[in-house]
Amino acid sequence: MEEHSVRDKFFEVTNNYIKNKKVSHAYLIEVSNYEQDFFDVLNFVKMLLCDCSKEDLINNKNNICTLIDDGNYPDLKIIEADGQWIKKNQMLELMDEFQNKSLLDNKKIYIIKEAEKLNNSSANTILKFLEEPEEGIIAILLTKNRFQVIETILSRCQFLNLSTESVGNDLSSDSRMLFEYILNGNDLFINYSNIVSEIIPDKVVAKRCLNEISQVIINYLAYMSNKDYALSMEFINILNGQNVEKLVNIIAIIEEEIKKLEYNINYKLWLDNLFAQIILGG
Repeated sequence: MEEHSVRDKFFEVTNNYIKNKKVSHAYLIEVSNYEQDFFDVLNFVKMLLCDCSKEDLINNKNNICTLIDDGNYPDLKIIEADGQWIKKNQMLELMDEFQNKSLLDNKKIYIIKEAEKLNNSSANTILKFLEEPEEGIIAILLTKNRFQVIETILSRCQFLNLSTESVGNDLSSDSRMLFEYILNGNDLFINYSNIVSEIIPDKVVAKRCLNEISQVIINYLAYMSNKDYALSMEFINILNGQNVEKLVNIIAIIEEEIKKLEYNINYKLWLDNLFAQIILGG
């Protein structure tokens, strides 16, 4: 299968969601660069609002597209951090503004840049609004690292990738070996000594490997919903026949446990807990 760029993959996945009427109320998009990748985020917004074709996006032959590009679309709000954090009052203002009916009788969309800067106060304020929005309201949260986003927010969003740093079609040799052990479950403890000493001897390597593995599974699930999605045939063959619920559980376990590596925890105890959860829940 021909390899596509991250941007092509992003367009394929988002276009498929819209075409099949499977649009979520909330997305978390991982980006490499806020300014450069914002072009593609806005194209996604245009697709949500006017069902643009790829040609329309390129040629900008749509009034809604023009309003968005000019920063004049009345039902699109972009929120950025006020200093170090995105603050509670910013979320209250957003919620108050979005109580009003769409001026153009269309969807209302808000974009939160640097979603990792939502602190406990602002996250708790927006939580119910994010989880149970009024019909026609879509949230788009942007981050350079989804693992830094508060779990209560992360768990309520559908993940999309625009980051060139995320791995989706290849694995390093240590990640590949760990990936095979994870899929086989019990092999984790059978090969425990080798895993600890040779494959993921410390937190830094463990985080990298697990991020790579999680991204491969996410891309495979995207491929399952859209067979035109570009993914290495090697991973398609490896993951075909795997229980989808098991794969989703593995992603959830990895994403939850990897956050704990930011704290000063006993690495081997953390590893034991990770392996046990994968075996029991995977």
